Amino acid sequence: MNNFDFHDHYHNLKFNLIHEFFWGFGVAFHTIYAIAPLFLRELGAPESIVVSIAGFFAILIALPTLFIATLGRNIQNIKGAVLKVHLLIIIISFLMGVTFSFIDPIIKSAWKIYFIYFLLYAFSIGVIVPIWAEFLNQSTLKSERGKFFGLGFACNSLGSFMGGIALKYLLKSSIPFPRNFGIGFMVLCLCLTIGTILFIFFRMKPIPNNYKNKTISIFLSEMKMIILKHKNFQKYILSRIFFTAHLSGIGIYAIYTQNKFDFDISEAGIFTILNVIASGLASYLVGKLGDKTGHKMGMILAYFAHFIALLLAVFSLNMLWVYGIFIAIGIGQGAFMPSAMNLIYDFADNYDSKTYMALTDSFLAPFVLLFMIIISSLVNSGHYLISFFILGCSIFLSIVLLIFFVNDPGKHQEYSFRIKTIST
Repeated sequence: MNNFDFHDHYHNLKFNLIHEFFWGFGVAFHTIYAIAPLFLRELGAPESIVVSIAGFFAILIALPTLFIATLGRNIQNIKGAVLKVHLLIIIISFLMGVTFSFIDPIIKSAWKIYFIYFLLYAFSIGVIVPIWAEFLNQSTLKSERGKFFGLGFACNSLGSFMGGIALKYLLKSSIPFPRNFGIGFMVLCLCLTIGTILFIFFRMKPIPNNYKNKTISIFLSEMKMIILKHKNFQKYILSRIFFTAHLSGIGIYAIYTQNKFDFDISEAGIFTILNVIASGLASYLVGKLGDKTGHKMGMILAYFAHFIALLLAVFSLNMLWVYGIFIAIGIGQGAFMPSAMNLIYDFADNYDSKTYMALTDSFLAPFVLLFMIIISSLVNSGHYLISFFILGCSIFLSIVLLIFFVNDPGKHQEYSFRIKTIST
């Protein structure tokens, strides 16, 4: 592992910045907080489906993660693996683009066609995440990882900012609906493809000389020990369980405020621009400071930002308040990504980060579903304020748990050294 140095780390950083820019530009045409719910609504999807889109997204991401972590426990060519799993999302985004750009879907079933694509899109991300997490673990230095993610997600936001401008012009153009969205999905596909190709140029840490394949029984024993013995990780998961409520809020804000102020769908472009500016700044600052002060503070900021977004939605008086919602969401998303990734690496220490990542998503999925069912049923009945009250209480509780009960794993001794004894 000594053969991987700062020169290799910064070589990878350069390619990762370009990768994140292209992904950010492409994903601006398919955001879960604005584009997906508004597109579904225009296609005629039921309101309960529209407001639950972020919940569906999180659940579908979580479904394959444990299976992929188990299947990939002995992967040695992690670069080859990450390139292969990304093919899935590229194919799905291509099919989305072709369907809505060149083929007129049957009007009555158009929303169902897109919804199936959306579920497959989310599922493909769930396949990617554990492999991608380990790929980045093997291509970065621990001491510089916060800055690596912060700069990367900031560059992602820069791409999304430019993508948001292009999106606004696309939706304002004379291209008829839904072909305008279909063209956006084709741009998404192209950008994902370019971003994935850049992984080829990454430099990886060498495989340790004492590396041994891990059997299923050892892998399951280690996973059991994490679940039962890693108390600090348990408390972190508990705080994240209550924080999953914010996903239901993300799906509601655009719909609730459109009902309230009747804004044009092209406003989604402005929402994207504001969101990514806030997200980029938050990612950079949180990632940089996290390396020095610990990444728990960044996660606390993410929690508070989503709580503020909810308050802005409840008390919104005009479109300035609506813009504030998406700025707050941007800060929350920007602070969350580098903090969540680095906290997982800190919890895992030198152990397999794929397992910790998969366990986190798997534990959270049932609660995402629970919140989604409760909130969508209330929204379907028109009880938006009751929904916001439930979401607000849950997010507030998650803040309390994170601040007072979870120790920053980067500053406190974790349990990964005990896990190693099993393999030995």
